[in-house]
Amino acid sequence: MIVHELESIVRRINPAALFPQRPGSIEVELGSGDGSFLIEYARAHPEKNFLGIERLLGRVQKTARKSARAGLDNVRLIRLEAGYFLEWMLPLESIDTLHVYFPDPWPKRKHRKYRLINERFPALADRVLLDRGCLHLRTDHADYFEQMTQVMREAPCFEPIAPPLDLTRWVTDFEAGFMAQGLPIYRASYRKLKLQNQTAA
Repeated sequence: MIVHELESIVRRINPAALFPQRPGSIEVELGSGDGSFLIEYARAHPEKNFLGIERLLGRVQKTARKSARAGLDNVRLIRLEAGYFLEWMLPLESIDTLHVYFPDPWPKRKHRKYRLINERFPALADRVLLDRGCLHLRTDHADYFEQMTQVMREAPCFEPIAPPLDLTRWVTDFEAGFMAQGLPIYRASYRKLKLQNQTAA
């Protein structure tokens, strides 16, 4: 079943259980849109498992159709709000990589509190990522990118890394539109660090 129906939205899932026949690494895209990135990246990496999180039913259905047509068995989808899923549905140290591409920038100052990448985000990402797990960010919004890089710069649990060249080959539906307009795309990637107090635990 490509689209996973949650039994509860107050009990954390086991991501590995979504791929019972495919043990291995799991990557999550928060806000997977119409699956433009997710499907092509999953097709290019059959050795990995991918979970797309998207709240809009039409986009989930479109991604499911693309996955079925491509014959992919390494993609699962959950219809849920990305921030809620990150905070309340993923268990401790359960995934290898987080992808967050073109989240809603909430451009009005009074609405910035709704942005997904905020002061709380690094701790939430740190909690769900495995040791040395990676976080990849993209946006077309300069102000939002500044906020993203600032909160991540102040997070002792992450170090900046160069965005992998392999990732830039695959674009989201939003990204394709922005690039067609000649708009700049901002990218940043980070790796989770094992802190000294964690090592001693």
